[in-house]
Parts: sequence; structure tokens; C-alpha cells
Amino acid sequence: MPTTESADDDQLGDQLFVLTAVLLTPAQFPSVLGDDYPEVCAGLGLEPYAEGYGLVLGQDGTGARWTVATEDVSLVACAIAAWDCGMEYDLSPGEESIVVALPGWPLALAVATPGIPQPHDPEPQEGDRAPLAPPDAGDWGPAQRRLGADEIALQWVSWRAQVEDEEVSFAEPGEERHRGVRRVLAEARGYLVDPPPPGRVRSSFAAGEARTLRVDGPGWSMVARTDDIAFVLLDDEPGQVHPVGRGPELPGLLASLDGLAARPL
Repeated sequence: MPTTESADDDQLGDQLFVLTAVLLTPAQFPSVLGDDYPEVCAGLGLEPYAEGYGLVLGQDGTGARWTVATEDVSLVACAIAAWDCGMEYDLSPGEESIVVALPGWPLALAVATPGIPQPHDPEPQEGDRAPLAPPDAGDWGPAQRRLGADEIALQWVSWRAQVEDEEVSFAEPGEERHRGVRRVLAEARGYLVDPPPPGRVRSSFAAGEARTLRVDGPGWSMVARTDDIAFVLLDDEPGQVHPVGRGPELPGLLASLDGLAARPL
């Protein structure tokens, strides 16, 4: 768990009590914030540097929400790994590594620092940008679609068990099958000719020698295993998940996408 401490009344408002942190790199970023790394960076007012950032979310002594972007990606990655193992880790980026402190949080948090006022946006100063706020994930749209794809990737075994091989088939170009799925597969193939922005195709570890692919595009998301099938989600079809069987072309498409995908270090 992230370590926080109670604040005394005389503590300054610029002291940050860390609640959580996330990575913002071409290979790893909160999908809810955008389809690719440059889009997420633009939403936060950051330059899309290849090395990426760590985002530290916390409160100052007055309870105000702040998001600190640091260049020390390794430090943030170590903290996240420790917290995931149930260990304490004092995440304190050095001042020289801090790029910017942004008001608000880009992600919804259900925790708060004890001993200080409840989380709230800081009082705006003249010329300040609007505080960050989580995307509206209540209604179906890009944020919900990407969250759905992330959930399938995390719960692959459960989702895969719901699909029998004979119930799915690869949507070949020109066939009278689902038009939206055909469009997704065509656009994914287009990435092999005209590579998309960094982070739009991401690859992570899966069972054995397989890889899990997360591929996004305008209005769609795809999650797949390189040794198995794929699932497609569309903005135009709320809550619908379309399985795509391997067929003669999907294995080659997935292998090629994996070849150009961003991978965690």
C-alpha cells in the first residue's frame, strides 16, 4: 500500500501525501485516458517523450488534489511493484525529476489521506489550467470501451471459457459479416503499412510464450492473445463484445502487430 502520514495543523499546503501512482509510457498508461500515448500526454499537457513519466497522485496539507509528473519512471515502477506485493514504499521523487504539478486527479480514487480535509480541487489561481478530472465512464463511450478491453485482458481465461471455437470465425474482407468488425480488422492491418502513434498497439506477457495484445483505434478496441482468438469492442455498440476466431489470417495479423507493439521494459 502507498504510505501516507497524518498532517499536523501547521503543515504547509505544498507537502504531498502520496495516495497512489501510475506509469505513463508508450507501453503502459491508463487506457481510460486515451487510445494512445500521445493522446494521453496531450490531455495532461505533457510532451510525449519516449522515456515516459511517472504520475504520482496525492493531497497537499489542505486536502487539495494534485498530480505530480516525474521523469523518474524507474522510481515509480519500483513503488508500484512494492505496493502490489503488499510492501510499504516511500515514494518521494526528487525535485530535479519533477516535470510539473497539476491540480486535480485524472483518475478516480476511493482513498484519502487521514488527518487532513477531504479531497477537493485546489483554489484556482489566475492563469491556472482547469483541474484534472477522471473521464466520464458512466455512459458507454471511448472510456468505457477501453476499460472493457482492459478487463477482458485481465480476465482472459474467464472470457475465453465463454466462447467455443466453433461459435466464432475470422471476418474476412468483403464477406457479409459484421461490418464493424471488418472495419476494425482492416484498420489494424493498416497499422502494418502506416504505423500508428506510440501506445496504440501494446504487448504484454501472457501464458507460455504467448503475448497479450491491446490494440486501439478510432471508435474501437481489440484485445487478443497471439496464440488464440481476439475480442473487439465498438463505441457504436454499447456493451457488446465480438469474438473473432483465428481463421487463416488472424495468426499472421497478431504476430505482425506484436512485432510493432510497445512493450514494458
